[in-house]
Amino acid sequence: MTRLSKEQIQLFEKAIYLPLLLIVLEKDTIIIQESNIKLKDPYVTLIDEVMKKIQLQLKQVKIEMKQQKMKLHKLKQDESFTMYAFLFNGYEEHHNYFNPRLRNKVNELLIHYLVNKNNTA
Repeated sequence: MTRLSKEQIQLFEKAIYLPLLLIVLEKDTIIIQESNIKLKDPYVTLIDEVMKKIQLQLKQVKIEMKQQKMKLHKLKQDESFTMYAFLFNGYEEHHNYFNPRLRNKVNELLIHYLVNKNNTA
């Protein structure tokens, strides 16, 4: 049983997913720049704009976490699971995330940010 509210869990999960999404976009930018695509600038510009919006949202998440005295630490990772420590109000909870679940959520967020105009998750 968790001591966290639904909103706190969502905040912790944003602190997990948004940096992963930025890593994917950074790698994709490199791949596009090194590719044989004739017109790279539109793709790179799109990715840059999305990354700026994600970075702003991540900054807000970090501010909210700091205000609520919440911290996130990645404890360990293997081929199947990644374990995070959620620290809050003097408590520590360990949460395991199935790596395919993380990948699927990042994929879902990537589609969301690339397709939606308002780009907020």
